[in-house]
Amino acid sequence: MIHFIYNPNSGSKSNASKKQMLQKLEKIENSELHFTEYAGHAHELACQAMQRGATKVIAIGGDGTIHEIANALVGSNTALGIIPIGSGNGLARHLGIHLNFSKALQQATQGNEVQIDVAYWNQDAFFCTAGIGFDAYVAHQFAKGKKRGLLTYIKSSFQSILTYQSLKIQDSNSIQEDIFSMTFANANQFGNNAYISPYSNLQDGNFEVVKVKPLTIWESAQLGISLFLKNINQHKKVKIQSCQRYEFSVPIGTLYHMDGENLRTKEFNHTIKIIPKYLRVIV
Repeated sequence: MIHFIYNPNSGSKSNASKKQMLQKLEKIENSELHFTEYAGHAHELACQAMQRGATKVIAIGGDGTIHEIANALVGSNTALGIIPIGSGNGLARHLGIHLNFSKALQQATQGNEVQIDVAYWNQDAFFCTAGIGFDAYVAHQFAKGKKRGLLTYIKSSFQSILTYQSLKIQDSNSIQEDIFSMTFANANQFGNNAYISPYSNLQDGNFEVVKVKPLTIWESAQLGISLFLKNINQHKKVKIQSCQRYEFSVPIGTLYHMDGENLRTKEFNHTIKIIPKYLRVIV
């Protein structure tokens, strides 16, 4: 049995397009369609689908919807399918999943299963990217906007650079340093083909720590361009290292993001780790 979990608030498709989507979903044999109604509902629906013996749970939504459903499926034999209709679609883009609905539907229902690594921030799993610093600050500003999409994100980035201040972190050796941002990359991009860690691999048993030292405004502009040119690793203020475990400390209340979700730290000490091949995904 295939269970589709659809977030009707994801993306910016017209009502006519949504109606066409639903008509195509209704034609899939041996399947059920569920709609999310509130934050966390996708996770609940995925857990219920597993209890009912679902062989595939297919997420129809953005990065947040995929994050919730994937969290329910980690370590199980139930495969995650993805039909990306969000604004960033970072994990889907990394996996080579079509952004066209009909093609993504075919891929999710008829594709092959692969196993990918799952990263953890303390006890919370993430699948694409997480981090602190400027990226988290932008995510916070972006969440305040009424519109989604790349243009809104770029606008939030330009506005943020005028007010953002670098962040102090402390590593496991009690060494302090100032950073512009620090990203933990399981996948290679944030979304919208903004490659924060061009060589990250979802199946190599590692995640990448991408540290960016404090920047001038001109260097920030160069960094932004390098994200889309897929050569951020060549920027003089960027250091990328592969890890299986990374420990650090930041003040409680520090902004951070995880798979696009805007959050604040509730603890002083943090551990990022990886569990290899812990989630089944259809590609």
